Amino acid sequence: MFTGIIQAIGQIKTKTIHEKGAVFGFVSNALDFSTVEIGDSIAVNGVCLTAIEVSGNGFSADVSQETLECSIFGVLSVDDVVNLEKALRLNQGIDGHLVSGHVDGQGKVVDKITEGKSVRFKINAPQSLVKYIARKGSITVNGVSLTVNSIEENEFDVNIVPHTLSVTTLGQLTIGDVLNLEVDIIARHLEQLIKNKE
Repeated sequence: MFTGIIQAIGQIKTKTIHEKGAVFGFVSNALDFSTVEIGDSIAVNGVCLTAIEVSGNGFSADVSQETLECSIFGVLSVDDVVNLEKALRLNQGIDGHLVSGHVDGQGKVVDKITEGKSVRFKINAPQSLVKYIARKGSITVNGVSLTVNSIEENEFDVNIVPHTLSVTTLGQLTIGDVLNLEVDIIARHLEQLIKNKE
């Protein structure tokens, strides 16, 4: 599990495609890899990946064909920047919200509006996810825990404060960019509970 509070920005160092997926290599001088071991989980742009190799300033991970298709990993390239978060430890507090690292779908930036020192993004979400997105509820965008300001039909707004713009990749987003979305896990569980009671 993760919190959606990004710990560092990293960069894709290598990308090797094979018939069953790909192997990505990531580097970051801002993340402490001294406590990371092979088999540990790290969220990259909100996707939970398992480290298969760890170096002084980076790690490598397998990315399945399914992940390439359902997330933005299919279009990411060497030198692209990514958001990184190590897995939540039981002795940590939760500053964001519970994030599983399982991407539900892809969204697209349809508008970017500067409001003072903050930026408001309007994001188009897949119709299948709209029922899980609520005003003032939580959503994960490229691994970042955010609060939904408003939602109308299949578009929702999030406001990004200056700190988040500077410590995540969200400050580099432009209109047309595609994003990883993970809806609030509680909303999904509630839906399942209601279905089971019917």
